[in-house]
Amino acid sequence: MTTETPASSRKPRVLVLFGGRSSEHAVSCVTAAGVLEAIDRTRYDVVPVGIAKSGQWSLVSADPSTWSLRSDVLPEVPTTGHAVVMGTAADGSAGQELLVAAPGAVPRSMGGVDVVLPLLHGPFGEDGTLQGMLEMADMRYVGAGVLASAVGMDKHYMKVVFSAAGLEVGPYEVVTDRQWRTDAEAALQRAAALGFPVFVKPARAGSSMGISRVEGIGDLRAAIEAARVFDPKVVIEAGIEGREIEVAVLQGRGLDAPRTSLPGEIAMQPGDHAWYDFEAKYVDGAAAELSCPADLPPEVIDRVRRLAGEAFDAIGGEGLSRVDFFYTPDGRLVINEINTMPGFTPISMYPQMWAKSGLGYTELIDELIGLALDRGTGLR
Repeated sequence: MTTETPASSRKPRVLVLFGGRSSEHAVSCVTAAGVLEAIDRTRYDVVPVGIAKSGQWSLVSADPSTWSLRSDVLPEVPTTGHAVVMGTAADGSAGQELLVAAPGAVPRSMGGVDVVLPLLHGPFGEDGTLQGMLEMADMRYVGAGVLASAVGMDKHYMKVVFSAAGLEVGPYEVVTDRQWRTDAEAALQRAAALGFPVFVKPARAGSSMGISRVEGIGDLRAAIEAARVFDPKVVIEAGIEGREIEVAVLQGRGLDAPRTSLPGEIAMQPGDHAWYDFEAKYVDGAAAELSCPADLPPEVIDRVRRLAGEAFDAIGGEGLSRVDFFYTPDGRLVINEINTMPGFTPISMYPQMWAKSGLGYTELIDELIGLALDRGTGLR
């Protein structure tokens, strides 16, 4: 079932949704700050709604500075006494109305919403759970659907899908919660067989949360336990020698193929970061530098853009994604991962690559909202 396109006589109403219950709560807030700063208020009626770590939805400030990263203080959506809930619209259409509910008071209507811009990272937002709720409520939303979001969040099943689609995936092992708790030694031996260094990662987390680079088996157990703080399922990946190349992808219009940006490359600067970790991404602005287009032969640029589009199609991507590869010394392009809701601040890789490819930040937001309004909900 789909909803009608918003009437041309008024501005589309956009619910900018951010925060959330995952460990990437603060990253989501910083992303929202960038979008709230750049979105064209002459074209859209913007409704900012934050999700506290408790899971409560509430109306929040539209001031981008409220959600920006200031020094070493991470922004956070507070829990309030006035929760936002979805309800049935007055005209009987499903899920198009937002209500504000306070204890002991009759819920009041905030009116309808035309499209949701879900700027959430990690579980309970980027993993298909929120997308399923919006589908059930018949509310249009920006970005990947239920299955693509779930596959894109889970580094294990992402690799399974990519391999089935003919994309080259690096060696890896998966350690489930049951395997770790019943036979940790066997899991350690499987991981050690990959050789060192390895990268130990929570299977369903992002923003480099809980990731460790491990140089020897003596540090492996501690790294797995650190990853399990974020997710009981852990993926261990063999270290791959090569340059890290990234490509931004946008859904095509209508039946068109996915659109891809010029490839970018992150170059780590001399300093305290051995790899592109959370601090390098979000705190230490001098730790890394983006080169776009990456210094690659024209044939490799064409190939990595084609493979990024294939990866997007392999998971059934919609809206946007960023696809990351390793370009090895012998010329192979090994896919690392796809991110269906990449970092979206003005200095994040995804919008920067599109800016270098001719599509500015505000125009990129317009494009994503337009794709969502065209798409509708339901099976497609």
